[in-house]
Amino acid sequence: MIEPSLRRGRRTGSGVIGVDLGATKVVSGWVEPDGTVTGHSGARIHRNEGYPELVAEIVRCVRASQSARPRALRAVGVGIAAQVDPRRGRVIYAPNLRWKSRPLATDLARELHTPVYLINDARAATLGEWRFGAGRGSDNWLCLMVGTGVGSSAVVGGALLEGASNAFGEVGHMTLVSGGAPCHCPHRGCIEAYIGGWAIGERARLEVDRRGGGKSLIRRLVGTPEQISARTVFEAYRRGDSLAIRLVQEVERYFADAVVGLVNGYNPGRLVLGGGIVEGLPHLLPILRKAIRDHCQPSESKVRVVRARLGPDTVLIGAAAYAWERQGISPPRERTRLLERASQRRRGPGSPS
Repeated sequence: MIEPSLRRGRRTGSGVIGVDLGATKVVSGWVEPDGTVTGHSGARIHRNEGYPELVAEIVRCVRASQSARPRALRAVGVGIAAQVDPRRGRVIYAPNLRWKSRPLATDLARELHTPVYLINDARAATLGEWRFGAGRGSDNWLCLMVGTGVGSSAVVGGALLEGASNAFGEVGHMTLVSGGAPCHCPHRGCIEAYIGGWAIGERARLEVDRRGGGKSLIRRLVGTPEQISARTVFEAYRRGDSLAIRLVQEVERYFADAVVGLVNGYNPGRLVLGGGIVEGLPHLLPILRKAIRDHCQPSESKVRVVRARLGPDTVLIGAAAYAWERQGISPPRERTRLLERASQRRRGPGSPS
């Protein structure tokens, strides 16, 4: 649940809009340096009909926020499910959008007439939760966002990690099942191919087709089999459908195995879980806590497992916080080392602070 102070603010003057661009939706809103959100666009579902069309949809979304609360636009921060080059403003690779090497920041800036900054969506979520949500007060924690895809980022020793090419945290493409189900990346058996929303929907469609169509409630909840999604499975699960129960139990097992490995590998003091799959299956948290207690190394077994606090606005809040800092506006908490390094790169070596 999002606290009211984080969902509705009353601010004037120039501001920053945060955008959350996912595999199936885009949403935006004004975000203040203290995390309050105004001019929320509402989630706009897209069909990923092509790069130009989606750029135009992002522009429409931002303008909807501007119309909802008119003010001067200082910058836009975009959190996207992709590997990005923030210095050049390019999307390097977005497997669920099927994009490679796209100049998204440049194209958006041309349309919006303002600076645009890109950040990976999981890193944006981590920054948002660290600033204003479930990560506050911890300098060693792991954020795992599970929606259509699976992304992660970590704060270690007070630093929000980047990786050698700004692609840290692609845990969704770590192997969970050797030689297993094909992923949207070039690999097979990835974590995302078992607990990502697209994979859950895909398995459900295959099972419904194998059973001959109409026997499961999953099929009866939608107009055509192609409309079956993870959300459909969760609704049928809540209504007691046997196929949906089996599919959710599979998700529980795969999710638990993935989390045990990640906790053993990262040794976080806190594990923050968010995204549509976590929201859709609220009973997952006690299952994951038990798996960690039973199967992790003793030093990792006492990790605190909590739900992300900022809800569906986590990414847009974090993306806007990133844009604020790239604009030189310090938030209430201390700067992360990641953003200090980004500022240094922008000024260039040897420049005065």
